[in-house]
Amino acid sequence: MSVLNEILEFNHQFVENKEYEPFQTTKFPDKGLVIVSCMDTRLTELLPSAMNIKNGDVKVVKSAGAVISHPFGSIMRSILVAIYELKAEEVMVIGHYDCGMSSVNPDQFIAKMKDRGIEDTTLDTLRYSGLDLKNWLKGFDSVEDSVKNSVSLVRNHPLLPEGVKVHGLVIDPATGRLDLVDRGE
Repeated sequence: MSVLNEILEFNHQFVENKEYEPFQTTKFPDKGLVIVSCMDTRLTELLPSAMNIKNGDVKVVKSAGAVISHPFGSIMRSILVAIYELKAEEVMVIGHYDCGMSSVNPDQFIAKMKDRGIEDTTLDTLRYSGLDLKNWLKGFDSVEDSVKNSVSLVRNHPLLPEGVKVHGLVIDPATGRLDLVDRGE
């Protein structure tokens, strides 16, 4: 049985038994906060627990490494939607130690793409279109510096309204300890 079938089967029972009722809330974050965090599986339950965050408290946007790589990409758009449309007043970028993005090697990544059937002609087309694929796929050496870069991108965004605080933190995925990297006050 595929994972999709298992999920759909479970979901049918979940809805039928009204197990969704404890999670009902509004679309507005009760704590007025939007968090950008990594998609790492270790953070799915640990991060909210370590921050005393419950369903309905915050908006969470996830990306590999908690990296915001483009000022007008979907991550930044999500942050702005949370602020302008959903009443968030504070932003936290939260990276984590032992992040997979710190070990991403663009050459090895491209080799894996080729192994899975991506043709050289496709990669050439991307290059000719102006995409620096190796730079786009590159990880980072320091999670703290990566968080600071993302915080700076948000904090200095021309569409960020005055008064919105932007903070940077790093969480330990083994213990849940939060280290402050940049206090936006």
